[in-house]
Amino acid sequence: MPIHYDITHTTVYRYRKPVRFGLHRVMFRPRESHDLRVLATDLQVSPDANIRMIQDPHSNSVALVQPIGEATELRIVCRFTIEREPGSVDQLALDPSAEVLPFAYSVQDRIDLEHYLRPHHDDPEGRLIRWAHQFLYADETNGTREVLARMNAFIGQNLSYAARDEEGTQTPLQTLELGSGSCRDYALLMMEAARRLGVATRFVTGYLYDAALELGGETTGDAVTGAGTTHAWLHAYLPGAGWVAYDPTNNLTGSGELIRVAVARDPSLAAPISGTWYGDAEAYEGLDASVVVRRLRG
Repeated sequence: MPIHYDITHTTVYRYRKPVRFGLHRVMFRPRESHDLRVLATDLQVSPDANIRMIQDPHSNSVALVQPIGEATELRIVCRFTIEREPGSVDQLALDPSAEVLPFAYSVQDRIDLEHYLRPHHDDPEGRLIRWAHQFLYADETNGTREVLARMNAFIGQNLSYAARDEEGTQTPLQTLELGSGSCRDYALLMMEAARRLGVATRFVTGYLYDAALELGGETTGDAVTGAGTTHAWLHAYLPGAGWVAYDPTNNLTGSGELIRVAVARDPSLAAPISGTWYGDAEAYEGLDASVVVRRLRG
């Protein structure tokens, strides 16, 4: 039976004096597929704005928001009701040719996956590839799922999570050097490491459902990391199963709690919101952002 969720995503930019706003790209709408349908949407912007909906090259839904006039606050509130089919592709059998690393994609798959297979960040001294090779065992068969599962678990268990509000993502080498990062940094680290093992990966941004936050907004158990704001993870393309979700922040695989919004070959192409404003350089006061994901009962 399908599961229904209500999602409210609120972003508020505040300024000490009135400013003018340039065009803002908003990527808040969940990404529909055979397992997820968007049943209702509502986008409210203050001050008034001209809004256009488009799709980017990855078929992500993008709202182009052009606020009108000057204001001391830009508020963007998106509400969605979605229907999610239970089940997880992490249980689907892989194509026999892809069960063990290293494996080769078909010629047709390689053409389509080229940008997801090629590393996007430099590793001049080979540190990242050496880091990736620690998950390959020399004395036993390296099952594809098992290697990715070991990497997924290792990141969250051995690095220190550090939330960041500012835009941008650390490079994989920076994350290894610091020994810490945000969900975006964790996802990019695993993406680039898996690519060096011959696995196609892509960046995913979206929302995370946490049942521990259901009772009046208070934690009722062990909360997962990343709920209450936008979250990031990755997909790995495994022949036979398709795009499989890995969340190294919470050591989740193919989890139904992950609600995707946008996918891209690199995090820089999937920012939830971006835009410009014009005015006194000292006018900017701050940003407040929140996400509430509520499962509907009955």
